[in-house]
Amino acid sequence: MKNPIAIKIATPGVLLMAAFALSSPPLVAQTKTQGVIDGRSGATMSLKTINSPPDTTVLLTDTTDVGEVEGVFHARTKQMPMTALIPGLPVQVSGTTNAQNQLVADSVKFKGSDLKAAMDAQAGLQPTEQKVAANTAQIQQSEAQLAAQQAQLTAEQQKIAANKAAIAADNKRFGELGQYNILGETTVYFGNGQTTVDPQYQTHLMTLAQHAKGITAYIIQVQGYASAVGSAALNQRLSSERANAVTAILEQQCGIPLTNMLAPGAMGTSSQVDSDKTAEGQAENRRVVVRILQNKGVAGT
Repeated sequence: MKNPIAIKIATPGVLLMAAFALSSPPLVAQTKTQGVIDGRSGATMSLKTINSPPDTTVLLTDTTDVGEVEGVFHARTKQMPMTALIPGLPVQVSGTTNAQNQLVADSVKFKGSDLKAAMDAQAGLQPTEQKVAANTAQIQQSEAQLAAQQAQLTAEQQKIAANKAAIAADNKRFGELGQYNILGETTVYFGNGQTTVDPQYQTHLMTLAQHAKGITAYIIQVQGYASAVGSAALNQRLSSERANAVTAILEQQCGIPLTNMLAPGAMGTSSQVDSDKTAEGQAENRRVVVRILQNKGVAGT
């Protein structure tokens, strides 16, 4: 007699588990990577990493969480605008990889000290202790009423000078304009001690913005300057507030998204275009320069 054929009947529980496994969508793995931003093109940024592959393309979205970690153990996070993501900034990115092999960022984190270092390198500031000492002496002569405060600032300025010199050397390869073509430019001028944009320049900014929107992967650079009249601290603040005022108009009135803007640069009294010995020269130096940039990799040059 032939052996009977054994038949196994699946239980309802086994069938239910098999059906659930077939119907469940695959889990999307989260990816974390660390590196240094070496370029921005529209809503994407390129990242130099120590891992394989060495170059990563990161896609920024409206939901990307950008934050500065705080505290000794980095337990707190301060929300930051997307304009803080500038070339030369070391970051940690968490997200998922899309079909184009881009890392779609859920979050981008960085340290405040690293952001300051990247902004200094971007602005091309390479001060030495001698320059800081000379500026300090000038401040003490012209601002006698601030002598007490200046004594407290001197030690901190010398420490900042040493840090900036080291940072500039380490980040030399991240010189911003070396990576971009300038495809448009306009200048906004300010009155003495003023930070409000004169209405006559809003038309200029609107025209520049319309031109930029027709350029592939454009980036807007805003850099504020001051005349060398008054203290260095005051001029640095004025240049920052002027750059921020122009940036606000570009975003709110001209429709330039933050993903297409670099952080506003506070250039202080650097790169003076005229002599501060005359009223006319001082007026030329109180300015904000707005440029349309395009990454040379995108332009093919």
